[in-house]
Amino acid sequence: MEKMQEQLQKFGVVPVVVLNNAKDALLLAKALIEGGLPCAEVTFRTEAAEESIRQMAEKYPEMLVGAGTVLTIEQVDRAVNAGAKFIVSPGFDPEIVDYCLSREIPIFPGCVTPSEVAQAVKRGLKVVKFFPAEQYGGVSAIKALAAPYTMVRFMPTGGVSLKNLKDYLSCDKIIACGGSWMVKGDLIEAGEFDKIREMTKEAVTLAEEIRGER
Repeated sequence: MEKMQEQLQKFGVVPVVVLNNAKDALLLAKALIEGGLPCAEVTFRTEAAEESIRQMAEKYPEMLVGAGTVLTIEQVDRAVNAGAKFIVSPGFDPEIVDYCLSREIPIFPGCVTPSEVAQAVKRGLKVVKFFPAEQYGGVSAIKALAAPYTMVRFMPTGGVSLKNLKDYLSCDKIIACGGSWMVKGDLIEAGEFDKIREMTKEAVTLAEEIRGER
């Protein structure tokens, strides 16, 4: 878990991907890697998710591929068997969290209340998702939650964009931000992978500038 958290922090941005057709998986992965962001959270919102993860993981083993919007234990098994290296759930589901922890599967559950963060702390989790970030108060809410739970850091997702990325990444309680602006569905559907690559480069550059790495 610690090694993965270091990787995510280094990336600063985690592309949150919705793929309707697995034929686009490798083209998207290639665009992200060439854009300097070998990472993707492939959401289990579509039938193509499992096969997309499998193709990405097999073709690009150096890529950190995870599964998002995981709502059931069955989806955890399918995702991991396909090659997912981490699991993300939109809310805190104790059954899913405990299942993943018992099998040493990295899990980032959604936590937006003190009670949910407390459950994460109780289980030894150091990083949780904060979703939907903008709707639940953004950076100010994260800082408020982090005040009593000093050992926890957050991955906000939902409403994060180039416009507010600096606000989020400037907060030391935030390890990385989940975002979909560089991998929007219409770009994927239109096959605009060159544009995705360039937008990914832009996101990487901005993240590095914000954190003083450039």
